[in-house]
Amino acid sequence: MPGRYVSIDEAAATIEDGCTLALGGMTLYRRPLGFVKALLRRSERPRALTLLSFTGGLESDLLIGADCVKAVRSAYFGLEAFGFAPMFTQYAQEQRVQVIEETEASLVMGIRAQISGSGFMPSRAWLGTDLPRLRPDVLTVIDPYSGDELLAFPAIPCDVAVIHGLAGDRLGNVLLNNNLGIDMELVYVADVVIATVERIVDKLERSKDGVIIPYPGCDLIAEAPAGAAPTSCYPLYRLDGETILQYTEACSAGRFAQFLAGFAHS
Repeated sequence: MPGRYVSIDEAAATIEDGCTLALGGMTLYRRPLGFVKALLRRSERPRALTLLSFTGGLESDLLIGADCVKAVRSAYFGLEAFGFAPMFTQYAQEQRVQVIEETEASLVMGIRAQISGSGFMPSRAWLGTDLPRLRPDVLTVIDPYSGDELLAFPAIPCDVAVIHGLAGDRLGNVLLNNNLGIDMELVYVADVVIATVERIVDKLERSKDGVIIPYPGCDLIAEAPAGAAPTSCYPLYRLDGETILQYTEACSAGRFAQFLAGFAHS
């Protein structure tokens, strides 16, 4: 088969200490929770990861609480209607995880720079704000055409991106639905792309309700039924709010480790 199919545990075994790991999906929608569970089941969990995502949610909070994360690059980190992400909030307050200040614009510009092979991407974003004081690596450049001063957002490299799709086929194609977040950009920016999929089919058919990542966009594909749960995966299943409430309640009671032990093997 052109697409390299592996088990989800084999895919998780490829994540090395210190790498930059991008997790696809958005907020509480189509997050690669099955993959995160596999990471957390490893006898030696990865350490010192840098998490890259447009929004961080439950999948990232679990990794932080498990002491797998050194730094976070995200424009938002939380559980939407369920409140703050408890472990991220605790670790950030205790300065146990580095929060690299990002906005939607800085993430987009950094990813665009990396995809284009440029060291930076110029933009008017952040001009007139205090944000550059929090990111001394964001320098200024002069537009050679207009003479205007612009911000130079540095390229954001990414070692591995993990996305969750509805299906994968024997040819190595992967189907997402139309709520993409920045998953397509992650396919281009990452050195290695891992896709977990709800099911494997012989051949994917194009549909107005979905977007196909054609082979060889994904380097590894692993079958993971309900691989986004307890986040939602339209049109297959809804958000499991009960499990997320159980998670926040366990964290509030100081029982993160107990929750994680059961959740990772569920």
